[in-house]
Amino acid sequence: MRALFAAGLLIWLGSSVPAISLAAGSVVKMRALNPANSSASIDAIVSGTLDEQFKPLKDSPGHGYWKDYWVRLLPQDPPDTGGIPVLVLNVSRGLSGQVMAWRNGSVVTLPLATSLPSFLGTRDWVFALPEGVSRSQALYAHLQSTSPEQQFISTAASTLEGVLSKGVERARVVSWTFGALIALSMAALLIWFVIKESLFILYAGLFTLQALYVAYLSGQGFEWPWLSFAAPLSEYAWNVPIALSGGVACLFTREIADLRHSSPRVYQMFGWLAAAFVVLAAANAAKTLGLLGWVNDIGNLMFVAVPIFTVIVCFMAWRRGNQAAGWFLIAWLLLESVTIAAAARFLINTAEPADPLFYNWLPLAMVAAAILTALGVADRLRAQRLALTEAEKRAQTDPLTGVLNRRSLIERLDAACARARARGLPIALLFIDLDHFKHINDSFGHQAGDACLRAIIEPIHAELRQSDVIGRYGGEEFVVILSSADAAAAYPIAQRILERVAEVRVHGYGDPIGLTCSIGIATSDTLGLWGEHLLARADAAVYVAKHAGRNRVHLAPPIAA
Repeated sequence: MRALFAAGLLIWLGSSVPAISLAAGSVVKMRALNPANSSASIDAIVSGTLDEQFKPLKDSPGHGYWKDYWVRLLPQDPPDTGGIPVLVLNVSRGLSGQVMAWRNGSVVTLPLATSLPSFLGTRDWVFALPEGVSRSQALYAHLQSTSPEQQFISTAASTLEGVLSKGVERARVVSWTFGALIALSMAALLIWFVIKESLFILYAGLFTLQALYVAYLSGQGFEWPWLSFAAPLSEYAWNVPIALSGGVACLFTREIADLRHSSPRVYQMFGWLAAAFVVLAAANAAKTLGLLGWVNDIGNLMFVAVPIFTVIVCFMAWRRGNQAAGWFLIAWLLLESVTIAAAARFLINTAEPADPLFYNWLPLAMVAAAILTALGVADRLRAQRLALTEAEKRAQTDPLTGVLNRRSLIERLDAACARARARGLPIALLFIDLDHFKHINDSFGHQAGDACLRAIIEPIHAELRQSDVIGRYGGEEFVVILSSADAAAAYPIAQRILERVAEVRVHGYGDPIGLTCSIGIATSDTLGLWGEHLLARADAAVYVAKHAGRNRVHLAPPIAA
């Protein structure tokens, strides 16, 4: 949605004001000769005989629809800056024509040095001034229109070196912007093939359409062999991509803001808005029915209202803790601040023909917005992964003590045994049973019992290595998996745990509650058992310890041959 308001402003400008040429130079005053007076000879017109009949364009209503007419071009104080002097005529694609001058009593046609693509699909005709034609003398353009659409014309005097330099700079900026947006889109598309997340396909579609919009709006796309097929489409070449981009942006917004879960009704509204933008794209055909004015009005309203609605929705989503929506909001504000500034300068007619605000900063803002949006997508995936990790953690841990639950404990035991057997290493199990737990519950209450279970976790952890695992087997029973530990290594660890637990005192339930535990040890090196068979021997060993008086360690003896 970031570029929708931008598109609305620029498309509206393109339908209401002449395109501005990218070639900077001195001002040229233009006057038009009414077609009714164009039947005079070329010599009479170019020699200046009919100059008094040429009227300012503002006093020539309907000149944009004239089919065959003359325009008088008079440079205003052109500076002699050196270089080859040229006249740059910025015209709509439906116009053709020639520029002539009066030299030594006869008409001379100015040679067309080059033709460059320009803003809103127009072209810059660059005419070189031949020898004997001064920079300040009047020139005459004979223009012919082959299109029923309104045509625009603007002009400036410059030098060939300056025009070509600015043309190269213009092409470089647009090509770089197009390439960057397509590269980001293709990267997202490739990621989508691996991670089937809809945000990636929406991102790729959104910025591919944005890239096409930039290419055609700047005029450069019509010159590229693989995009030149759209030349006959004129303004449709950029109107349709930006309208479709609006639809994709609506779908993207509701996903990045997670509206499906937070605001189902708003989620559905964005779906309807996406459909409306698709209808708007198709409605460009209304031009043939004479309904284009209605379509433009509706489109302009959507391009203004929907982005405002979007920023409110994204802001609210960010306030709810959705950081991805925050990245999207920053991208939108960055692009819109530059776009509105550029559009305002065009509206008040203060923009230079090669204004860096539009031809440098706006493309840069579009690429930056794409990068920031990509960060938003990455942040959304990060949040989803964290949520999944947290859910997995809750599914694997005991909610009371925070250690592994029984199911996860058995899974870890099977995995640890498989690794140990594959590597030829031993494994040891400690079966820990809290002594007199029923008495604690009966005497101090179940909350005190829960507190005692939580209290022994830290002293047990204090004696374990990073590779060791502890889980709650059930009730007051815990199991510790000691990787790569034989009986000689496991016994002192169990003894130290026994001593640490005996030092624990639980307060807050009357008299301090002292704790002890009994520990049974079973090791694969002495028993030759694995998995749950080894666990059963550790369980039997802890019962021997409890029957022997509790608060002690018992090692399961080897199986008799």
